[in-house]
Amino acid sequence: MMGQFLRNNRVMAIILTVLRVYLGWTWLSSGWGKVMGEFNAGGYLQNAVANPVMNGEVMKYPLYVSFLENVAVPGADIFSVVVAWGEVLVGLGLIVGIFTSAAAFFGAVMNMAFLFAGTVSSNPWMVIVAFVIMAAGANAGRYGGDRWVLPYLKSLFANKFKKNNDLGINTAKPIKEAI
Repeated sequence: MMGQFLRNNRVMAIILTVLRVYLGWTWLSSGWGKVMGEFNAGGYLQNAVANPVMNGEVMKYPLYVSFLENVAVPGADIFSVVVAWGEVLVGLGLIVGIFTSAAAFFGAVMNMAFLFAGTVSSNPWMVIVAFVIMAAGANAGRYGGDRWVLPYLKSLFANKFKKNNDLGINTAKPIKEAI
């Protein structure tokens, strides 16, 4: 019942648009400063390794700290670019409303990475808003670019598989969509 309300209600679409644009602006403004400045994630990553999240004397996320230590810190220059541009692209996707669910997903992934590193700040509420946007699906982008992009892509791929059935799948019957 709640899922249908999130996915189909027009009033909820307006509320989701406000949430989506606000979250997108948060990501865009954070990322834009990094892209235009001399951002380097190396110090942040080294600090996350040196001061991991602890539960008493036990490290809370040892696999994540190992990943940071062995992959992220040596590749800090690459991670700096990925984080900065990732924040900008997530922000633009949410503001414009194109590939809204994907933008919310990748934003939540970045938020979770920051949380695992021990940075709480605004990350928890951003994760919650991202999950609401993902649960709403296409309704979150109803008043955005998804209104035109998603139907176009759906028709493009539907026509491609009807005309070019190389997979041997019976496309004579319509595929029942998942609920």
